[in-house]
Amino acid sequence: MMKSFATLLTLWYIGANILFAGSTGKISGKAVDAQTKESVPGVNIILEGTKLGAPTDFDGNYNILNIPPGIYTLRASAIGFHPVTITEVKVSVDLTTRIDVSLTEETIQLNQEVLIVAQRPIVQKDLTSTSSKVSADQIKAFPVEDVAGLVNLQAGVVEGHFRGGRSGEVLYLIDGIPVTDSYSGGAGVSAENQAIQELEVISGTFNAEYGQAMSGVVNQITKDGSEKFSVSLSTYFGDYVSGRDNLFLTPEVVRNGDLSSPVQPTENYNRISPADIFDMQGTISGPIIGSDVTFFLSGRKYSNDGHLYGRRIFNPNDSANFSSNNASQWYRGATGDNEYVSMNDEHRSTVQGKVTVRAFETDKFRFSYLGQTRDWRNYDHRYKYNPDGAYKNFSSGTLASINYVSVLSAETFWEVNAAWYRTKEESYVFEDPYDRRFPVSNQSLQSTGSAFFVRGAEDVHFHRELRNWLGKGDFVSQITNHHQVKAGFEGKLYRLWINNFGIQNDQMSNFKPKPVYFGSSDFANVVLNPIQSSAYLQDKMEYESFIVNIGIRFDYFDSKAKILTEQLKLNRTAGQKAAESEFQMSPRFGLAFPITDQGVLHLSYGHFFQIPQFDLMYLNPSYNINATETFQVGNPGLRSERTVAYELGLQQQVAEDVGIDVTIYYKDVRNLLGTQIFELENGNRYSQYINQDYGNTKGFILSLEKRLMDGFGATIDYTFQIAKGNASDPNSVFLDSQSDPPVESQKQMSSLDWDRRHSFNVSLTFGRPKNYTITTIGRLGSGLPYTPSLQNQRTGLVNSENRPMVYTVDLYATKFITFADYSLSIFAKVYNLFDTENELNVFTDTGRANYSIQAGYSGRPRGINSIEEYYTRPDFYSAPRQIIVGVEINI
Repeated sequence: MMKSFATLLTLWYIGANILFAGSTGKISGKAVDAQTKESVPGVNIILEGTKLGAPTDFDGNYNILNIPPGIYTLRASAIGFHPVTITEVKVSVDLTTRIDVSLTEETIQLNQEVLIVAQRPIVQKDLTSTSSKVSADQIKAFPVEDVAGLVNLQAGVVEGHFRGGRSGEVLYLIDGIPVTDSYSGGAGVSAENQAIQELEVISGTFNAEYGQAMSGVVNQITKDGSEKFSVSLSTYFGDYVSGRDNLFLTPEVVRNGDLSSPVQPTENYNRISPADIFDMQGTISGPIIGSDVTFFLSGRKYSNDGHLYGRRIFNPNDSANFSSNNASQWYRGATGDNEYVSMNDEHRSTVQGKVTVRAFETDKFRFSYLGQTRDWRNYDHRYKYNPDGAYKNFSSGTLASINYVSVLSAETFWEVNAAWYRTKEESYVFEDPYDRRFPVSNQSLQSTGSAFFVRGAEDVHFHRELRNWLGKGDFVSQITNHHQVKAGFEGKLYRLWINNFGIQNDQMSNFKPKPVYFGSSDFANVVLNPIQSSAYLQDKMEYESFIVNIGIRFDYFDSKAKILTEQLKLNRTAGQKAAESEFQMSPRFGLAFPITDQGVLHLSYGHFFQIPQFDLMYLNPSYNINATETFQVGNPGLRSERTVAYELGLQQQVAEDVGIDVTIYYKDVRNLLGTQIFELENGNRYSQYINQDYGNTKGFILSLEKRLMDGFGATIDYTFQIAKGNASDPNSVFLDSQSDPPVESQKQMSSLDWDRRHSFNVSLTFGRPKNYTITTIGRLGSGLPYTPSLQNQRTGLVNSENRPMVYTVDLYATKFITFADYSLSIFAKVYNLFDTENELNVFTDTGRANYSIQAGYSGRPRGINSIEEYYTRPDFYSAPRQIIVGVEINI
């Protein structure tokens, strides 16, 4: 531990001599004489309420760096001139806000200083790739509950897939600190909406400062403490309200003991309980020691009982018997209490805090903490009458960081970060592996393929914890008026603990449950310590006629594990050796050039690399052999997956408050993970992950924005996309080999599982600031592809058919009430306003969610359910209408 900490400090020291970025923006401009139009040197430009500012140079130019995103008031003053104040100056991450100042001589009579309201330009001239910025005020206006909801509103994003990429190809950041879970590829923690100052979503190419991503970047910039005390509290209640009784039924058990008749459903779903969805959140911010030491604290408690229910008719250790062909001899043996049990509930808690210390006028320290816990269940249709036998899932994440910024001059600053980040995830039925409720091992779960489980439980405990110590540094300097140079370094030390074991409850354990590490290749109890580092250098060149972002990135990774040098063998340990480390360089380039004063073309190109997810790299790290069943092993020697991306776009202002954006893109992806099949001496097979899959994506995005003015605003975007590859899932070859008979894996390109060809989004906002707002968001998309099959045999090519089209409308309405220093808002959110019955998943023999040919081939299930109920899949459909009502107070 001390050795790791010492290494971290070394990485931090090295980083301190270069820098960190991606969480601030810049203001640039020129000061001129209003009468002569000549440059005015020596003008003092400051941002009110901050210690940020800069004087103009001999040519009247100025640059203010390291500005957190937000709305500012800029003040310009010079001897012999009336002061000028410009309000509503918006600063965004990684972008330059241009504010030119026109000064009037004091000899000209004016009653007061000049006051100007800045107008945010429709066209962002230094944008060299597709990037969306969502401010805190915009976040409050959208009917979304978290960062994932905000991301999915962006054009080119389909259910977390950015422009046709696989899941896990996105870099997640909080205040510039990477929070991607390297094990699963998702976001380990996320800031809550009320704590975000600005959300940046990059879905195109991105600069060299961003790494370990092939498809996109999600950068969450959180709020700092304010100089005045402020408190915000909100709460809401809600429930699902639907007329879809044909889907969301709760079965009423036949109590007369006649098990030869199928269960009859009753329509109990229509009960409404406002407490089924509950949320409470709040923020408090203010000074600790004047304006030099401030704090920000936020918290949230969220609970959703879900909309998919089972019924506890059976318990996992029941002894039901439906094996007889004579239904009169069936034995139910049910000991459940018949209570309804939610099978897709979610509960989440978040606490986030930040203390900011401003020292020596030019230096700043930030101490940040974010802790998040989540527990949830994924609906498993098989366990509808035995819900306690299905997995429960638990995750937690903690991020603690220290940030130090030192301003060396008006043109240069450097920044260092040290962070400790932990993610933990567990899945099990009963937490205690000795729990006597575990059924006897190998106990039959169901009688036939169309009957719900009437006993038994999942008998594997999955536990994993990933910690990393991070040192990060960046340096930024405006070396000339046209060149802003950035350089940076990052180092990570990981500690990955995998602890998976089974539950044995049989004669060998004296019929008492106990944990075991044998019997499955998935079982392991190991600790691994991979390391990772990177560095980058980039230059942003800003001229009147063009803007260029050019850079190069270096990445290094060492899995610190052993790889196989030969195939696995029964009764013999296969040869192993240390995996080789990997180095790679990736160039990035972006260009924007104005074609008119209201139009800008941009093009970008880049190479992007990403280390494979640890859950695939370190699967079965001990290379355990299962002699009787097909199994898998990971591969710590996997090389990085690679993407080459191109983008061409146009921004054009067509009216005072209307702009359009057209983007064409193409991505070529190589070295994606797939599986290779090997055979043991006894004929049993195993698979290992290798770099063999490939794919490409092409498409275009057309978007229109009407800025909120005169009580109305709108955004409209349409995406056409073709995403193809030789496999959607790294496990596709392995899964095909397990089919009976085995399916020969395809060599040709086909549509990927998330290939939504057409997506259309509309957002309409009506209202008056501080009075009321009404926002509606409508989404329309073509159906995702699926592979047609009948009785588990393919009847067509891979992903050659499409599911039905999907569409939904959400609504968010708020009424603001202000009195004295307080403001109150009453709001309502309605998700799936029209209770649309979208078919998200389908039976592959019909392409529909409401009917399967297979149902006609099945006889009477040997259980208490009917065949119709088993093939009624509520989880194949979108969630029903959700209504939420709440209140927020700000002090």
